[in-house]
Amino acid sequence: MNTPAIEVRGLRKSYGTKAVLDDVDLTVGAGTVTALLGPNGAGKTTTVHILSTLVRPDGGTALVNGRDVVRDPDGVRAAIGLTGQFSAVDKLLTGEENLMLMARLRHLGAKRSKNRAAELLEQFDLVEAARKPLATYSGGMQRRLDLAMTLVSAPSVIFLDEPTTGLDPRSRHTMWDIVRSLVADGTTVLLTTQYLDEADELADRIAVLDGGRLVAEGTPDELKRLVPGGHIRLRFADAARLDAASRLLGESARDDAGLSLTVPSDGGVGALRTVLDRLDTANLEVDDLSIHTPDLDDVFFALTGRVETKGTES
Repeated sequence: MNTPAIEVRGLRKSYGTKAVLDDVDLTVGAGTVTALLGPNGAGKTTTVHILSTLVRPDGGTALVNGRDVVRDPDGVRAAIGLTGQFSAVDKLLTGEENLMLMARLRHLGAKRSKNRAAELLEQFDLVEAARKPLATYSGGMQRRLDLAMTLVSAPSVIFLDEPTTGLDPRSRHTMWDIVRSLVADGTTVLLTTQYLDEADELADRIAVLDGGRLVAEGTPDELKRLVPGGHIRLRFADAARLDAASRLLGESARDDAGLSLTVPSDGGVGALRTVLDRLDTANLEVDDLSIHTPDLDDVFFALTGRVETKGTES
């Protein structure tokens, strides 16, 4: 098996008497996107800060590309990029100058710095704005430049902490496309976000933190099946078939006006097959069917017991 890009075991961190992380385990496969979800104060940003060597853990182990964040912080830093909640660009410089500065800080040398800056300006569609002051950049352009600066040294692991906060829908989708292209090229992404649709769109796996503990982990579909509310909706051609199906599927909810039944289900293939087999045995034909599963909003509320609010967290 390939070595995980990120491997966390028993991670703990406290500030005074408050435990921010309490025995957290997390594994992130190489070339995948994992999203950290959780309410404010759940420990998402603290996890990212520990993994990026900005904060020292109180206990447990955290490895990035096999390097220990405590024993080999330089090795970790050489492999990672971090885009924080707030833009790190220098607004007194142009976009090109920001990239050149970061490249020189990464010791790429004058020629390589210039070439790398040109590559990233092209990749992030910032060529026309390259020599314009950042005061002329939109919020979406600044966030694209921020991510471009993170990628100057071509890191294999990227931490994105609330990367689309405050962006308009078009800019958010542009950022999503950029993340997808990075992962397609083999980059590993650990994403924290307060936008549940963002996690649903991008993440291969989702880890839910609450009160410093990992309360659930899995693919988006696996997490949706953890909470009640899933169902199969069956629509019939006439009232006679609806009556017969209602008697057969006694656990269902009936809608006479819509000639439909709503049957509780976990959304899995097995549950659907069971319902269809029962209808087939009774020679009842279904005119139309749809499968409905809880969305990540339902999952979030069920697992954390609260509704997410916007803002920063520890």
